[in-house]
Amino acid sequence: MNDQQLPAWADPSVSPESLDPQGLSRRGLLRGAGLFGAAFALGAAAVPASASERSLGGDDPRLAYLVGDHHIHTVYSHDAKYTFSQLAAAGAKYGLDWMVFTEHSNFGHAKYGAPLEHEEILKARAENPRQLIFQGLEWYIPAAEHCTVFTAPGPNEVELLTKFESTYDGKLLGYTDGAPGHPNTARNEAHAVKAIQWLAEQRRTGYIDDVLVLANHPMRLGIDSPHEMRNWRDAAPEIMIGMEGAPGAQGAAIPGWRGTTSIRGEYENKPSANSFAGYPTDGYLTYGGFDWATATVGGLWDSMLAEGSLFSITTNSDAHRIVFDTWKNGDWQPGQNFDNTGRLPDPVNTDSPQPGSDFWPGQFSRTHVGVTRYGYRSVMAGLRAGRVWLDHGHLLDGLDVRLKRDCDLGRGVTLGGRLRVRKGERLTLSITVTSASRPNPQGILPELAHVDVIRGAVRGPAADRDDWRAPDTKVVHTSDVGGRKGTYTLRVPLVAGDESFYVRLRGSDGNRNGAGYLGASVDPHGPIVHEPGNGDPWADTWFYSNPIFVDVKGA
Repeated sequence: MNDQQLPAWADPSVSPESLDPQGLSRRGLLRGAGLFGAAFALGAAAVPASASERSLGGDDPRLAYLVGDHHIHTVYSHDAKYTFSQLAAAGAKYGLDWMVFTEHSNFGHAKYGAPLEHEEILKARAENPRQLIFQGLEWYIPAAEHCTVFTAPGPNEVELLTKFESTYDGKLLGYTDGAPGHPNTARNEAHAVKAIQWLAEQRRTGYIDDVLVLANHPMRLGIDSPHEMRNWRDAAPEIMIGMEGAPGAQGAAIPGWRGTTSIRGEYENKPSANSFAGYPTDGYLTYGGFDWATATVGGLWDSMLAEGSLFSITTNSDAHRIVFDTWKNGDWQPGQNFDNTGRLPDPVNTDSPQPGSDFWPGQFSRTHVGVTRYGYRSVMAGLRAGRVWLDHGHLLDGLDVRLKRDCDLGRGVTLGGRLRVRKGERLTLSITVTSASRPNPQGILPELAHVDVIRGAVRGPAADRDDWRAPDTKVVHTSDVGGRKGTYTLRVPLVAGDESFYVRLRGSDGNRNGAGYLGASVDPHGPIVHEPGNGDPWADTWFYSNPIFVDVKGA
């Protein structure tokens, strides 16, 4: 696979007249980053040395952001509906640069489905090298929920995924028990750690070029306990890099669609015997469409960041069944089933909308990954480095974030990075926003209302690995940006205190907010829960960014 094949909006040989408005906008952002054309193909700037190899400050490369979705299901999943080609075409329509197809584990999938889908992926890669298509798996984590697992293209990608599925999948092994005190829980949790370590070993030995893992919808069932998530991360932090900050199924609570009890994300569950007892009941809901673990300032995500280790967030479609779509599953031929084919029959179009909660890939949820060149390995490297921000409803065209010491002249460090400073030094956080330049797929021109800066102290490893609170994290600055258009930069002054810390960003269209889950003193206008059955996602959109860490010398 040629990593230097450019998308149309980055290719100088493609005339501006042939680009759609989204392509023109992205070309403009690429020019602004100094990465147009050959500079993007070859990588315009080297990745800087790690924080341990340099003195104070830092200077990260200029970045272009590729848009993608790491959680998509086709007919090769037992509970989905669409063909691979339907979903790949939808991703291209909605402007995705990269997609990960993550079919559910199943005996039929491991034996038949994964190789069949791989043939389709290889064909699509050859026919359209401008679209980066990864093959992955939705792993049933022993004793817990689901994870995205995906690899870089290579000769062993499908073999690795099927071997992993057969050896480590909780559903296939029957390793699903995770209740406290259950005799199988310790074994099952240990098997999940072994699975991640095994993946890391395949990468280390060169059996595959790269592999990444992300936890999916962590609070949907409440069975991903804090200590399990920390154990997965610590088993191989270069492999287990984060979690979904917002789940798929964002169309679940469109008024009048699924019912009066529907919640965005299909987060409609209650605690079970396998749930972590320390989670509150209202932690099983979404807030502004985002998982409670991410949406709560001072909550679970912040408690992990407060240890000083990067743990990224993403968003995605989790496409199974699209809202208002008219396709239905086809009928099986006599004697066929999923276990002996690894594939559902092709869908059949009808004249009426069919049940569904999801949006097409890229239609509503987008994960933006900062890269210096175009290609599969670049996307994975950007995800691993934490150069990630995400939005719903196409809220923004672009976001670039830099933190630097006031005494430095360089660009500073960006999302996922680390800045080394002295106590008392003055810093400037520069937030460059490019507002939405065109209506989103719903026909709405999104408008950003505010940008929040969230700051938390870094205290090192948690004494209690089941602690989900970060009591020193709060919103420290809010910029009202209502009515601002085009590209503009917000500059927020910060001062390094006695402790190392991190900062992260969040913002919304301002349509629905209130006191955050841990109170107005922590988060005065955060995301809130919608009324059951009344959660129009297009009317409540947010963006989130990964953190930047600040290491205070001597702290």
